[in-house]
Amino acid sequence: MRKLGIVGGTSWSSTALYYEHINRGIAKRLGALHSARLAIESLDLAPIAEMELSGDWEGVAAALIEAARKLKSSGAQGVLLASNTSHKVYEEVRAAVRLPMLHIAEPTADRLVADGRTRVALLGTRFTMNEGHFRDRIEARGIKIAAIDAGWVKEVDRIIFEELAAGRVVRDSQRKLKTLITELAKQKVQAVVLACTELVMAVDVRANVIPVYDTTALHAHAAVDWMLDDAEEAKAAA
Repeated sequence: MRKLGIVGGTSWSSTALYYEHINRGIAKRLGALHSARLAIESLDLAPIAEMELSGDWEGVAAALIEAARKLKSSGAQGVLLASNTSHKVYEEVRAAVRLPMLHIAEPTADRLVADGRTRVALLGTRFTMNEGHFRDRIEARGIKIAAIDAGWVKEVDRIIFEELAAGRVVRDSQRKLKTLITELAKQKVQAVVLACTELVMAVDVRANVIPVYDTTALHAHAAVDWMLDDAEEAKAAA
């Protein structure tokens, strides 16, 4: 089993979901007493969020590069950024650390293509909804991304930064997100992608009018595949 390094803490709530998803995946593939070989460098979100909101992406990149290098020094053979927004500096981190890195958009794109989705909506921070670090990889696979009203972009961004990233799930915000998904369904959007690792805390992926894809779970599943290298190792150890 390969050792995976996770740059987490952005936020700690979604990092905990990664830890659970990955360990459950390893146990399912290899047997109940098996667990994942992980190293986690958990960052303090407050200064990272302040840099993101002020546009200091060089500062964000520097912080994530330092974290990834610490993971490499600990023996990690690959690195995962446990945040959609952090992938805005993915290329800078990958170039600096020189280890395999699992991009969060790739397993999402794979699943959307496999399911035949051709028009989807992205929900996430303002950066992920408006910029290219996530959406470009989806669109490169021939999938159209539906526009979302600027008012909704602002509200989803607020819910993430003010509530979910702090570990708070507010019932009124859950209702708002469900209303948004219902509105998107009326616009003939085929599916919604939760392109923020915290959004699954407020959106029930099983109880909506259209399919909902959780990037946290898909990214973690891809991490398990990478850690085990191929299915044959899993079968031999089971």
